[in-house]
Amino acid sequence: MANRGPSYGLSREVQEKIEQKYDPDLESRLVDWIMLQCGDDLVRPEPGKQNFQTWLMDGTILCRLINSLYPSGSEPIKKIPETKMAFKQMEKISQFLEAAEVYGVVRGDIFQTVDLWEGKDLAAVQRTLMALGSEALTKDDGHYHGNKDWFRRKAKGHRREFSEEQLRQGRALIGLQMGSNRGASQSGMVGYGTPRQIMRYDSPRRNGTDAPDQSPS
Repeated sequence: MANRGPSYGLSREVQEKIEQKYDPDLESRLVDWIMLQCGDDLVRPEPGKQNFQTWLMDGTILCRLINSLYPSGSEPIKKIPETKMAFKQMEKISQFLEAAEVYGVVRGDIFQTVDLWEGKDLAAVQRTLMALGSEALTKDDGHYHGNKDWFRRKAKGHRREFSEEQLRQGRALIGLQMGSNRGASQSGMVGYGTPRQIMRYDSPRRNGTDAPDQSPS
């Protein structure tokens, strides 16, 4: 586990709550999947949160995991160097996180590098790996290895296709629902913006007679 100072007060309470979210049973399932996905040359870690962190924190296994979900020659991480240098190990973790997001894991399910490297939130690491497994299972492209009950298959949207006859019937139905303007008349209507003519009650035109000729003779 990476060295870090002790937590005090509120930060200690927050850290304890985070640690309570870590699931030992889920740890075992994730280790089983990673072992199957990456090959037989991996050494299984001893159970326990700190052992799980140590197993993953140099970034090598994570990079191998995301590469295993792609066909040979199309792996997103081309070089996975073995190194003891801390910044290089953290760089590999960052490469895994970027590749996981490109693969389909939503950003809200992506842990931060320090969550693994410093052990700040290993439950978030579990959440990212669960989301990655779910995405791999859902893709069903032949690159997922493991029990299909280990992860939840995501629901897929179904696009409905309509024939030309169904579309024609639908347009006809919309026309019936809107009604018909056949036989309608604009009689008595004035154009938009045209001022209405207001007549006095005793106007001769209102009473059906023409106004007398008042022009000089």
